[in-house]
Amino acid sequence: MTEPVTLAIIGGSGLYAMPGLGDPREHHVDTPFGKTSAPIVVGTLEGERVAFLARHGIGHHLTPSEVPYRANIYALKSLGVQRLVSISACGSLQEEFAPGHIVIPDQIYDNTHGRARSFFGEGLVAHVSVADPFCRDLSDQLESAVDAAGGVLHRGGALITIEGPRFSTKAESITYRSWGMSIIGMTASPEAFLAREAEICYATMAHVTDYDVWHVSEAPVTVDMVIQTLNKNTAIAQDAVRALAGKLKHARDCDCEHALAAALITHKDAIPSEIREKLDVLVNKYL
Repeated sequence: MTEPVTLAIIGGSGLYAMPGLGDPREHHVDTPFGKTSAPIVVGTLEGERVAFLARHGIGHHLTPSEVPYRANIYALKSLGVQRLVSISACGSLQEEFAPGHIVIPDQIYDNTHGRARSFFGEGLVAHVSVADPFCRDLSDQLESAVDAAGGVLHRGGALITIEGPRFSTKAESITYRSWGMSIIGMTASPEAFLAREAEICYATMAHVTDYDVWHVSEAPVTVDMVIQTLNKNTAIAQDAVRALAGKLKHARDCDCEHALAAALITHKDAIPSEIREKLDVLVNKYL
């Protein structure tokens, strides 16, 4: 099943629905990688077909490591999604990124260790380029949308993804700061990399909820602290998505849609037929 969906939103902690979608319908998409975190809700927003997916499931029952990232991205790709915005909570590792602010990062450091990071393997090898893991064009459009929504915005910075679900120790937090990391979260990896393999433009709207645990004059991060800040920022996130949909450029001014063109290395004749079928949604235009 394919539906012409222009834009997809993955909501993280604190954002479990997308109010304002006209004629919303749930889609339960079967994928070779299992079930999605939750049904994908597709509706109309500002004249665009928009999909929403709750990353942690209905009622937030999935830890960051339990999120079925491959199923989520594969399902969105099968619906025809070309652009994907991740909305997530993050901790600040720099003084200027204060709780309540929004960051649109331009780099990722993957510090996870227990997650499937690729669609490929089992007879089909691909080496995708992720030197710049976030789509610059979509990030530009997202920046304009957050500005229009009145958010306090920072553009750029490195997002380090940790395994979770626990928060960092002080030693870890101080080390990440010394590495030059800007913000810390638990879900950008492998989500961003899978989106690139699926040739979907990907950008992150990261909501700063706390100063992690490195800041000596601030209380250590807690769930209550995260949720309280996210609740305050929910309206800004929703307004930004609405603004993005209202002015979304339909032509893609980036290389994301050709990410696999030079990435597939396995000879066509050597690819097992079952793998070709399994990954058809991703590679059919090249094979």
